[in-house]
Amino acid sequence: MQLHYAIVHHHVHHHSTPPASTTKTPTTSRLRRARVCLLRATLLGDPETPRDCNSPSKHASLRPILQRPQPSSKPIMDDSTPLASLSITHIYYDPDDLLSLVCAYLALLPQALCVVYATLILFTREVEVALMFAGQLACEVINFALKRLIKEERPLRIHGKGYGMPSSHAQFVAFWCVSLALFLLVRHRPPKVLRGRAESSVHQPWSFIERLAMSAVGLIIAGVTAWSRIYLNYHTTKQVLVGCTAGVVSAVGWFAITSIVRHIGLLSWALETPLARAFRVRDLVVEEDICQAGWEKWEERRAEVASSKKSKKTT
Repeated sequence: MQLHYAIVHHHVHHHSTPPASTTKTPTTSRLRRARVCLLRATLLGDPETPRDCNSPSKHASLRPILQRPQPSSKPIMDDSTPLASLSITHIYYDPDDLLSLVCAYLALLPQALCVVYATLILFTREVEVALMFAGQLACEVINFALKRLIKEERPLRIHGKGYGMPSSHAQFVAFWCVSLALFLLVRHRPPKVLRGRAESSVHQPWSFIERLAMSAVGLIIAGVTAWSRIYLNYHTTKQVLVGCTAGVVSAVGWFAITSIVRHIGLLSWALETPLARAFRVRDLVVEEDICQAGWEKWEERRAEVASSKKSKKTT
């Protein structure tokens, strides 16, 4: 009996007074439930508090804990705002069509020509090149205005932005090829071959046929570039034709304006200003071949070096 009483007494004492380390206080339970609720809210991405955590009967005391500021689960970049792309060199083409890839490269011709313009202006300081580039930019402004005045959409199967009438690529290359042809065939006066120079330095200027052929090459390049806009479905045939017409009219009009500026002496006056002289602006390409002038200077230097070496050997 004593042994049975001892066992029962030990069993009751064990369950009635648990150790201090395993005792669960109400505060500990509430904190544990709060952590579970916060974890669920974070993983589920729900800013609202779960129902079992908002129970007014059982967990009303948890609300102050759950209503504390939680770490924001919002991503760094808002997915609701679509990203934009720089469409200057962004061209869609069919990867299974080699011709489509060639047309995509032709679409970069205006950007390449702008680089050529800037390079020639920087290293030659020729006012004729600067005037042509200024006209090219004015042509782009005209295209910008026409598109927003006409407001004709692009073809249905198209990824491009903005209006399609007229085609800016077609207008750009049309202005370029017509301006080049007018310069080579009308404005440019080839220099005469001067006597008394070394045979290697004598430069034969382009004949009219050669300049006409060069103008035809520019026309072909412009025509293929304009056609590529139709092939890539960026423009309709009508939009490209209107763009070419606008480019031709702009080129002829700008050539007439620059001819008047030259004729009345306004360009000559501008070249004598301190600013133009400070930047070494000149007007030689109309009558001279700039590359030939540099080549002749190089030939003269080579002749001087060769003669000095020959004189040293004889002495």
